[in-house]
Parts: sequence; structure tokens; C-alpha cells
Amino acid sequence: MKYKIKALSLLFSDILIINASLILAYFLRLDYIFTNPNYEIFVNEIPKLVLIVSVVKIGTFIAFKLYNSLWKYAGVYELSRIILASLVSNSFMMGYVFLTRTPIPRSIFIITFFIDCFFISAIRLGYRLFRRYFRGDILLVKSTKRVMLIGAGDAGAALINEYNMHPELKSTPVAIIDDNLGKQNKKLSGVPVLGTRDDIVRVAEDKMIDEIVITMPSASPKTINEIYTICSKTKCKVKILPSLSQLIDETVSVQKIRDVNIEDLLGRDAIKLDNNEIGGLIKDNVVLVTGGGGSIGSELCRQIATFSPSRLIILDNYENNAYDIQNELLANYPNLKLNTIIANVREKGRLESIFRTYRPDIVFHAAAHKHVPLMEANPTEAIKNNVFGTLNVVECADKYKSKRFVMISTDKAVNPTNIMGATKRVAEMIIQAFAKQSKTEFVAVRFGNVLGSNGSVIPLFKKQIEQGGPVTVTHPDIIRYFMTIPEAVQLVLQAGAMAEGGEIFVLDMGEPVKIYDLARNLIKLSGFEPDVDIKIEFTGLRPGEKLYEELLLAEEGVQATKNDKIYVAQPLHSDMAILMREIECLKEIMIKNADEVIDYMKVIVPNYKQSS
Repeated sequence: MKYKIKALSLLFSDILIINASLILAYFLRLDYIFTNPNYEIFVNEIPKLVLIVSVVKIGTFIAFKLYNSLWKYAGVYELSRIILASLVSNSFMMGYVFLTRTPIPRSIFIITFFIDCFFISAIRLGYRLFRRYFRGDILLVKSTKRVMLIGAGDAGAALINEYNMHPELKSTPVAIIDDNLGKQNKKLSGVPVLGTRDDIVRVAEDKMIDEIVITMPSASPKTINEIYTICSKTKCKVKILPSLSQLIDETVSVQKIRDVNIEDLLGRDAIKLDNNEIGGLIKDNVVLVTGGGGSIGSELCRQIATFSPSRLIILDNYENNAYDIQNELLANYPNLKLNTIIANVREKGRLESIFRTYRPDIVFHAAAHKHVPLMEANPTEAIKNNVFGTLNVVECADKYKSKRFVMISTDKAVNPTNIMGATKRVAEMIIQAFAKQSKTEFVAVRFGNVLGSNGSVIPLFKKQIEQGGPVTVTHPDIIRYFMTIPEAVQLVLQAGAMAEGGEIFVLDMGEPVKIYDLARNLIKLSGFEPDVDIKIEFTGLRPGEKLYEELLLAEEGVQATKNDKIYVAQPLHSDMAILMREIECLKEIMIKNADEVIDYMKVIVPNYKQSS
């Protein structure tokens, strides 16, 4: 009802304006009207024209939906509609005068066009100004957040306009930073560009900035990291507009501004993938993912689903995770043939039944125990899952003639100092041994830590911060390689598509990150000051933990591939007969004297050096 009253009020004001415009145009065009002996001819036409003009122009305005807009947000689009509606209606009136031979100059409607545009626009934009001035919206500026934008591009301009249209957000852009020297001392939508990244701290202080928004959706993660590092030296809250890859519809709005997260700082440039090659691996094939409910496994399922497999099989022994990814995939891919199987890779008979029933063409083996401290305390469980579980899946893939088998490995398999890494190294040896004699192409993909995976350091730090600290770091110099889960899975799929059998693919993990720096950044991103609001404590290296991880054994070497993020380690072939005898001995030792399994694992993996 309130909206209808406003629309009717606007309609009546338009009727007054367009008729006043007509009379004003008469006087401007016929300034001699009252001294002209034929003035009565012109004046007598006005009442009839008033009626016709009202009907024609209001009808045109309705057709152009001038009464459907939210005029408190009036801008360029609304102005263009007014101009177009006025042009059409006045053109129609000129045609009417010409066809009916009405005795008035047709140029009157050229004049009324300009008068209409001016006054009709003025009353609408005036309404917007009225709301801001007389309702006190502009006066609120003094009590709003003072915002500095980083980036004087299209995204920055769009956000400034958004802020201006939403005074209820109580945020006022007062400064812009941009490294383009040609933009310095210019204005973007009325907001001055006051310096480059080197001036961020100074401008933030001079302009009393409360909040910084990084508006650089096309910038590389490296640039975002550098900018954030500088912004963190101020006392301002730092937010970010997501990257173009995250802006699904590529539109910019205030609602899409969010807090900076650790993925923004540790992410890297977009990966170049050969989707045709990956599609050739997946499309129309039956694909099995073991550990399909886990962090890596579930993302594998998501990305595999996009390449149209003939069937996707999720295998996991934890029903909740499997249930969640199943429901997500069914919602997003209603035509996907999907089977979710609750099973344990340790149970050979169960795996045999699954392989016999579904005959998977491609197997991604992501099921594993991976938590280093837990496995140090439970070494036999690590061996059961990572060694014998892998052997079970490998033997089934070989027996039922799967085309390709891709195992997810880890940098901890290189010169292992913990039982988890040692078991993954044995799993790699199994892969390479079978690759020599099987028609199935067996490969492994080795990478480091993934951001946000279950049990990784980042969720732990976040939980500690939520609890008020302290944040615990094992050693001030400990470093790790990090990769996002989607990035890791993309490279796994690409490596799997490139495989010929027997390779261990090594992913480029980028630059290593100091865990201490990671902890400090997470504390700052949470709005706290490290060692002031939230303490950081060093607890000492845990059992089996290294200061740094390696991606290659010394004797493996490395070869480049056509993808600059993927390398191939030189294969170290394992003798199948010897390896199988060693695994059988390991099984017997686990049954008879579990305390000796660590010593025997050092026999199978000679470079396994248990940390003190």
C-alpha cells in the first residue's frame, strides 16, 4: 500500500510537470504569443494538447516502467530510462501534430523533451537527496566507519557506488590506494587516490581509517599476500572482495565483502589444467574413490562428478562423511549414477565383492590413517590401514582389470621419521612393484599439507583462538608446504590423466610457510594481536615430527612434465617377490609380537629413521 501511494504521487507530479513543460515550451518558442494577432489560435489548442500529452506521456512512462524503480537508489540506469521515455513520447506528439495538422510548431516538442528530462529527473534524484539530507542519512557520515579501498579499478568504483546507495551500512569511503602512478591524485567516484601500497600505513593514520577493503579481484594471491602484510601493520580491520574465480556471477557488491582468510594469503596463481585430458580419464568410466568421505576424497568426488563418469562409487568406513558427500552430489548432479558403500579397505573379502559387482575402470585410493602423533601411538593400526589396506585395493584393481589406479601419497613418505610416513612409503613401493607386471597403470601422487583438511594445523589454531589461546606451535623454525584442497585434487586428476604406470608424481607445493608466521596471521585475521590478546606457545617437536618436509628421496631425482606444477620422480623399482615376502613377515610379526613392528618397518624402508 505504501509503495502504491508513492507511485501514484509520482504519477500526479509527472502529470503536472509534463503539462507545465508544454506551457513553458509555448512561451519559449512563441515569446511573442500575446502580441501576435493570431495568438488565440495557439492558445486554443492548449486544452486539447494538455489532455493528449497527459495520456500519451504517462502511458509511455508506464510502458518504460518509470514507476517500478526504487528511486532512493536512482542512478544512471534510471536516468537513461527517463531520457528514452521522454524521447519516445515527444516524438509521438510531433507525429500527432504533423498528421492532424494541428496549428502549432512541431519544434515545441523538441523543447518539451529537454524540459521533461530535466524536471522529471530532478524530482526523482531530488527524492534521493531528500532522503539523505533531511532524513539525516548524510549527517550520519560523521559516526560511520571510515573506509580505505585498495584498488582504483572497476571493482572499487562499484563498491563506492554501493556504499553511497546504502547509507544504512554506515561506511564511508574516504581514500583509495593504487600502485598505478597514473591514477595518483585523481578521484574515483569522488574518492581521492592518495598513494601506492607504500603509503597504506601513512594514509590509514592521516585519514583515521577504521576499515580497509582490498578490492582487487583479479590480483594474484602473491599480490594479495603482500598487500595484506602491509595492511596488517595498521590498526584497521582488513576485509577483501573475493577473487574473480570466487565471484561466480562476476558481479561486485557490498554483500560479497568478507573477512580475509588464510586461503587468500597462502593461495597461489590459478592452475592450468588440460580438461580434455582429464575428461578422457573420467568420462563414461566407472570411478571408485576409497576414503571418499574424507577431505581429499570428497573433493575428488566433487570434481570427478563434473566430468560425467558413467558411475561414481564412494567407499568409506565412516558413514556420516559418506552420507554428507552423497547428499551434496545428488543435489548438484541429479543425473549422476552414484553408489555410496560403507566398507573398510582392510576387509579383502568385502573389497572383492565390490570390485566384482561394479568393475571400476579408475580407482582413486585416498583411504588412509594420516595423523602423525596418533599413528606413533598406534603403529599397528597405521600398518593395517596404510599398508595392508592399500595392498587389498591394489590386488583387487589388478585382478578385476581396472585401467588406472591413483594413490594419494604424502611428502612424509620421503625419508620418513614417523610410522605414518613409513607406511605410506611401503604403499608407494607396492604401487611401483605391481606397475611392473600388471595391465593396470598404478601411480602415486605425493604432496604436502592441504589447507583446512581434517586434523590439519589450521582448524586446530582456529579452535585455540576461539577459546582465547594459547596457540601452540611445536617449534619456532618449523616449516610446511601448503596447498588448497581443490588445488591438490585438480593436480591429482591431471597427474592421473598423464600416468603411464609406475610413476610417483610430485606436486609443486610452492614456497614453504613457517608455522609460526601462519599462527600470527590467523590471530590477526581473527581480530586479535599476537602475544597481546592471544599468546603463542612453543611446545617442542612431537614424536615423529620433522622441522621440514621433503618431496623427493635423494636418489629419485625429478623430471618435468607438460604441466609446470607436476613433476615425476625417477622410479625406484621394488622387487615384487622380495616385497611380498617382507609384507608377509610384517603380518606375522604384528600377530606374534607387535612391539617389533617398528624395527621391521626399518628393514622394509631402510631410510626410515625414527625421530627421538
